Amino acid sequence: MGQTFAEKILAKKAGLKRVIPGEIVQITPDVALSHDNTAPIIGIFRKMGGVKVFDTEMHAIFLDHAAPAPTTKHAENHRIIRDFVRKQGIPYFFDVGRGVCHQVLVEEGLALPGEVVLGSDSHTLHAGVMGAFGAGIGRSEMASIWALGDLWLRVPESIKIVVHGALATWVTAKDLALHVIGDLGADGALYMSVEWHGEAIEALDLSQRAVLTNMTAEVGAKNSYIPPDQKVFAYLDKRAKRVFKPVYPDSNADYTLVVEYDASTIEPMIACPHTVDNVRPLSEITGTHIDQAFIGTCTNGRLDDLAAAAHVISGKQVADGTRMIVIPASSQVYKEALRKGYIETLLNAGAVIESPGCGPCMGNHMGVPAVGEVTISSANRNFRGRMGTKESEIYLANPLVVAASAVTGVITHPKDLV
Repeated sequence: MGQTFAEKILAKKAGLKRVIPGEIVQITPDVALSHDNTAPIIGIFRKMGGVKVFDTEMHAIFLDHAAPAPTTKHAENHRIIRDFVRKQGIPYFFDVGRGVCHQVLVEEGLALPGEVVLGSDSHTLHAGVMGAFGAGIGRSEMASIWALGDLWLRVPESIKIVVHGALATWVTAKDLALHVIGDLGADGALYMSVEWHGEAIEALDLSQRAVLTNMTAEVGAKNSYIPPDQKVFAYLDKRAKRVFKPVYPDSNADYTLVVEYDASTIEPMIACPHTVDNVRPLSEITGTHIDQAFIGTCTNGRLDDLAAAAHVISGKQVADGTRMIVIPASSQVYKEALRKGYIETLLNAGAVIESPGCGPCMGNHMGVPAVGEVTISSANRNFRGRMGTKESEIYLANPLVVAASAVTGVITHPKDLV
């Protein structure tokens, strides 16, 4: 019997011929990712007796979740992190304004095919867009990697998702992700490795593929993987920080579950308050009042997302009484969006553009809603209080729908405007 992606890559990293689901392996990751939570990790590391981190080249540290710092406490945490990075000699440090950690990790050529990325963030699965094994871990586990260089992992069972056909007009990878999340449920892939296959996946640009690997966290997955192809290799040319060797599942691998979808049957989808798996077709909730529209985050703050929003909103205005906030996922995205005129189009329509980072996705700043307000967002989570206010509602949608809704002040299908 063949092996799944997770079984093959964890066997490789553990120096074993093969492993089976449920087996515990000890591995050294290729990348250890942390962000603003690096400050408390430093405290744990020191309590462990840590002085010098294991392999400075392994670490990638970002300031993105509360950046620029919205409070004195956040600013102090940033100071602690900058001081630690300087004293440790960690080369891969990305300060305020560079962007969201998962997006920047890919842009910087640090998430590579056939490698393992462990991060103190639940959406580290994002790295699977490059064919890496990306998994979220806790702060204590990250401090342990800093001190010892390795960590034990349980080999996950695997789910194979096969998507046939092609997505229709106005339908994006965000809608596919929401459709699958609604189908599987919030714990439908708990501690599992999810593989995405099929011609519909192969046809997607890398930006769209990243939505799928990122949002697989919302079904409880341990990691999410798309087989790397020529699109990945072309993107990594002159970008990859290391020589890499892709890992692919065997054609006769044994999966716990195989699910197939026809992409052509999927319509724009909305995740309704207050869980990501509370998914309904857009057609069922059009007309729902909104106060705020938000485009950004590691899920949908890339160049094609801003281009889509600009296309919908061009020549129009954000509705009276409605706010539209746009946050590019990285400084690279921001500069290219400026060059192509997307930022100007969005500004002319009345949108507010903020500096690259997570923004209101974590409820820190740059768009915290008032009590009773409703936000439609391109982010990946809509839990109660996610954007900082428990007494508010968050709907999740693709950027086209978010932009159309900003114009009308109610949840709207973009075809009704363009």
